[in-house]
Amino acid sequence: MMQKPLILVTNDDGITAPGIRALISVMKEIGDVIVVAPDSAQSGMGHAVTINNTLTLEKVMIDEGLEAEYACSGTPVDCVKIALGQILDRKPDLCVSGVNHGSNSSINVIYSGTMSAALEAGMSGIPAIGFSLLDFSWNADFEHIKPFIMKITREALNKGIPADVVFNVNFPRLSSDEIKGVKVCRQAKATWVETFDKRISPHGKEYYWLKGEFINQDKGEDTDEWALDNGYISLVPVHFDMTSHHSIKSINAWDL
Repeated sequence: MMQKPLILVTNDDGITAPGIRALISVMKEIGDVIVVAPDSAQSGMGHAVTINNTLTLEKVMIDEGLEAEYACSGTPVDCVKIALGQILDRKPDLCVSGVNHGSNSSINVIYSGTMSAALEAGMSGIPAIGFSLLDFSWNADFEHIKPFIMKITREALNKGIPADVVFNVNFPRLSSDEIKGVKVCRQAKATWVETFDKRISPHGKEYYWLKGEFINQDKGEDTDEWALDNGYISLVPVHFDMTSHHSIKSINAWDL
């Protein structure tokens, strides 16, 4: 009998978030599941790691039928690192992160704890996928995207994710009948135009609240933003080698 795939599940919204519970329910149908996720929300942490503080790891029982489930006090990247270094006795066949409450398309991949966890797994040679739904509500409905998660995950396991690549999958906020399919696409060029709202605390101390507007600068029809705006699930193959290879030749011509 063939061994079931071992799947590591994590996220950045916290171990009790509905998104990760939905993801776990799908992964339990595919393989043996180990969950290591933050004990509280860690959105926007990017690839942060804990180096000036201690980490705690608590075994919890939220879902029955799991191999093991742990709540970690650290960041999403900490969760992957401690899973590989302290919990697992063999390398997972797949790491899935999410389902994130909110978009991780375009430039958001840089800030995303969800995607940074997937990237950390990829950097360790583990095939990895980050899943996100364009709905920030804690009560977002994930049921209708479960079949799509199942299909993408099975294809990734059967066909293999290319080496040094991690999948960034975003779901539009649409019903299953409205979703047209999956588009494999590139990351749109976009940015955040940010401001800081200056406020005064009841004790008279100044503090700031970050605000921002997402600006899509890309008019291409081969991007994740276009796909999501037009009823498709976007799948962007993300490469964690950040070298600008096409620039090397021209920079070598400089007088250095």
